[in-house]
Amino acid sequence: MAAHGLSAVFGLMVLESACIPVPSEVTMVYAGYLVSQGDMVFWQAVLVGALANLVGSWIAWAAGAYGVDAIWLRSGHSRARIDQAHRWFERYGTRVVFFSRMLPVIRTFISLPAGIARMPLARFTVLTFLGCLPWCLMLVGVGDAAGANWDTWHRRLGYLDYVVVAALLAAAGWWLLRRRRAAAV
Repeated sequence: MAAHGLSAVFGLMVLESACIPVPSEVTMVYAGYLVSQGDMVFWQAVLVGALANLVGSWIAWAAGAYGVDAIWLRSGHSRARIDQAHRWFERYGTRVVFFSRMLPVIRTFISLPAGIARMPLARFTVLTFLGCLPWCLMLVGVGDAAGANWDTWHRRLGYLDYVVVAALLAAAGWWLLRRRRAAAV
């Protein structure tokens, strides 16, 4: 990123939002570090990060909208079950898309169900961009503030993704266990 500047921020953030595991926490905090060193401009880093998230999210939305339904039907899910998921997303999707953009890991994958539910692209675009702005602002701000203490901050934030992934796996395991017990009854 130091060599390629904002274009590297853009590329890495597009990959992250297109469901490729490139942690935005590392990308944007390092962009903030580059801001502290005078190698980037704060608001440019924030806006490029948010725009790149939007572009990557469009890719994931399209994958959900144009590919996942067919895959789900072929894998044995009923049309009624898929329609139920669509109705849930229509009811709660606006809040979920906006607020999930500020949550590690979840923010990367929320575009798929939004696409599956065929959330209108214009609404999805606005919610995604507005939800990504505070995330990018916070991370660039942390990197900028860390400045001279970069090595310490980098080590501390590197473990955040693992904690979130462990919590998500525990929640998924709990949900699967509950579902399996309910099916046995």
